[in-house]
Amino acid sequence: MAPRFTYSRWDGTQRGFDLDAGVVFEELTDELLYHGDVNAALRKMMQQGLADRDGERIAGLREIMERLRAERQERLDRFDLGGVYSEVARELEDIIDEERHAIDNAINAAEASGDERRATAARQSGTERNLHLDLLPHDLAGKVAGLQSHDFESAEAARRLEQMLDRLRDQLTNQMFSQMSEAMSQMTAADLSRTKDMMAALNEMLDRRSRGEDPGFDDFMAEFGDFFPEGPATLDELLEQMARQMAAMQAMLNSMTPEQRAQLQQLSDQLLDDMDLRWQMDQLGAHLQEMFPQMGWDQSYDYQGSDPLGLADAMGEMAEMGALDELEHLLRNASSPAALAEADLDRVRDLLGDDTARSLERLAELTEMLRDAGLIDQVEGRLELTPKGLRAIGSNALRDLFARLSKDAVGQHPTTRLGYGHERTFDTKAYEYGDPFQLDLQRTIRNAIGRHGPGTPVQLDPDDFEIERTEHLTRTSTVLMLDLSLSMPMRDNFLPAKKVAMALHSLITSQYPRDYLGMVGFSETARVLTAAQLPEVSWDFVYGTNMQHGFMLARQLLARQTGTRQIIMITDGEPTAHLTPSGDVYFNYPPVRETVESTLREVMRCTAEGIRINTFMLEPDSGLRHFIEQLTTINRGRAFFTSPDNLGDYVLVDFLEQRRQAFRRAG
Repeated sequence: MAPRFTYSRWDGTQRGFDLDAGVVFEELTDELLYHGDVNAALRKMMQQGLADRDGERIAGLREIMERLRAERQERLDRFDLGGVYSEVARELEDIIDEERHAIDNAINAAEASGDERRATAARQSGTERNLHLDLLPHDLAGKVAGLQSHDFESAEAARRLEQMLDRLRDQLTNQMFSQMSEAMSQMTAADLSRTKDMMAALNEMLDRRSRGEDPGFDDFMAEFGDFFPEGPATLDELLEQMARQMAAMQAMLNSMTPEQRAQLQQLSDQLLDDMDLRWQMDQLGAHLQEMFPQMGWDQSYDYQGSDPLGLADAMGEMAEMGALDELEHLLRNASSPAALAEADLDRVRDLLGDDTARSLERLAELTEMLRDAGLIDQVEGRLELTPKGLRAIGSNALRDLFARLSKDAVGQHPTTRLGYGHERTFDTKAYEYGDPFQLDLQRTIRNAIGRHGPGTPVQLDPDDFEIERTEHLTRTSTVLMLDLSLSMPMRDNFLPAKKVAMALHSLITSQYPRDYLGMVGFSETARVLTAAQLPEVSWDFVYGTNMQHGFMLARQLLARQTGTRQIIMITDGEPTAHLTPSGDVYFNYPPVRETVESTLREVMRCTAEGIRINTFMLEPDSGLRHFIEQLTTINRGRAFFTSPDNLGDYVLVDFLEQRRQAFRRAG
């Protein structure tokens, strides 16, 4: 049965086109043309995002990071968890003030002593100490680390710092207990004893693994699996879960006020009277911090809201804040779209919503999508364009430029004369006197059979003859000279110029495959470019516009070609460099007479060989205008004063018009 389709009015909820490789590659085209680096172009797209064919926005990493930070700030503004470091911050400032006071006293005492050497040394030492204090990081963790390496003048300030650090270290020993505090608050002595046994067995497993032995994870879970309702499948999974929970609890403690922390500390003091349990906890904490240093054990959050959180909710909040931190770390360090595949999309969906999760999922698929479409490939660890990708860039550039042309500016090549070339049109006509006798045997025999009926031999009459039509072929040989000097990107001229080069390549290879297009890039010197090199071509970080060398190479390329021959030069500056008879490069700005004359001599050689030079000047100054006037007087080519916005219009229309004229002359 034929398939049946149901149609309905669009109400805004239906999904249309999804993201595909073609849409992605169109978005990448300008960036690929500008830098020629697939990896850099994908990174930029990953940062900026894009839209699919429905216009639906796929957020980039910058936008996702903004959402993430807004979500984190909203939580900080909503909840009341306190700030464990508020008291620590004040104490640190007191320690710093005490140290500065001691430094001032030491300087004053040295100056009062009358000993100039002592006074000088005291001032120098005081300056260095004050500078070290001035450069301390603003965050508390960094400030503590900086003070630990500080050469204290005040013994009292140093003692107070050590006391504070001891107090913080003592708080770190409560992590595992705090994580299990709700369950342990109602423990019997037997339950507490079994908890100690579990932690001892866990530490023993870690010791066995460190010695290269079988840790015995299955036996451990068989005996103590009820402690871990998440059901970890491996020891690493178990340890990561515990480390994540302990780090979350530590972050909560780090973020609490002393009063909030005291509520938990009372229970901790009650249970930590058992020194064996405390020792086992210390051992486990040390193991986990060593194994998972990236968990952010020193992380703290400055909650300033009014919505109070209980212990269970606070632990959940800390876990989610930790997940936001991990996601931010992943996004900040992602060097390619493929790296985003490591994100837990379910977690992202819970934290930041469906749209963000979908955007991340789409961004992570970019590389594989383009690779599956055959547009890029991995070559020696780098992503590079394939031949198909190269053609796609040219096609995109051509479509972009043609989209701006008026419909009557371009067209086909009309002719009334029968072609003599080899390109078949797959059409036939009745033979007329004077036509080339390129007989279409099938149609001719069919005509004879239709006229005389079946049977052999077939009776042929002149009226039966039908011949193949062929296109009249014209050939144009073009060399595009592309200015690669540093002024091109500085004036925002490079991208439109390179887009024209790619568009011309695509136009000629797709519509006029028998035409020739060569390419020459020129800056301080010139070089021949191939189609495969073109996407990666960028401007040169050198000074100099060597048109003479460019004309020389273009003339050599066209010397081997037939048909109408022309040079299309795109530039934004007058010639400032040339090759000397010894082959060296001479550069000077403003251009000297020798450079101009050397360039015009090469123009004369092109003219003598029948090569037309058409010049497209981008934002020309008076010097460039004067030079181009001399060039066109010699060569009789054409000059266009244009801008980056309409350069493609001029070049494509002129190329097609030149080809039409050549076609008419041949006809």
